[in-house]
Amino acid sequence: MRQKGAIRVSDIKQQKAALRKSLRAKSRTLAPAYRSAADAAIRSAVLESPLYAKADTIFAYLGVDWEINTRPLLERILADGKRLCLPLCVAEHEMALCHIRSLDELVDGKYNIPEPPRNAPVLTADEVDLALIPCVGADKTGRRLGQGGGYYDTFLTRYRGALLLLCREAAVVEEIPVEAHDFRLPLLVTETGVHNCGDKV
Repeated sequence: MRQKGAIRVSDIKQQKAALRKSLRAKSRTLAPAYRSAADAAIRSAVLESPLYAKADTIFAYLGVDWEINTRPLLERILADGKRLCLPLCVAEHEMALCHIRSLDELVDGKYNIPEPPRNAPVLTADEVDLALIPCVGADKTGRRLGQGGGYYDTFLTRYRGALLLLCREAAVVEEIPVEAHDFRLPLLVTETGVHNCGDKV
């Protein structure tokens, strides 16, 4: 029985890797006009959410390359006077939640991806009111496929605040393969609006 379980976990990891590769390739070939329109609609859905209105401190991320362009959203969060924190990878599977007051504070990190400076103030998960979670892909039950580093899995084990999973409709699939440690997020935001995943299970 132990051997069968190990094989099954290995199969799921392979399924995830194949799907991750496929969705990354698809996202890179999306038409620029679709990307721009979808990202703007996702931004509007977040800003119009009651969760955003109530949040004083927001944990978000800066989308790069084929990811959702969150820069305008981050600028709006700062303009609205909310406290913004962004992730900084500090160890394997571990990221710090770094408070920044301006996107001009960001520096080139690994692979030239902008990240908070190492001396940025660090917040705890308990200080965050709303977390905006990225993904490579998702399904309508709130399962997410991440980049594979496990950073957000670790964060989600200790975070108890509000969550919004951001994903373009082009990256929403029928079903995401899951392992025991994977979380199901309650709300999925696409360009078609905010979807309650609780009634999809």
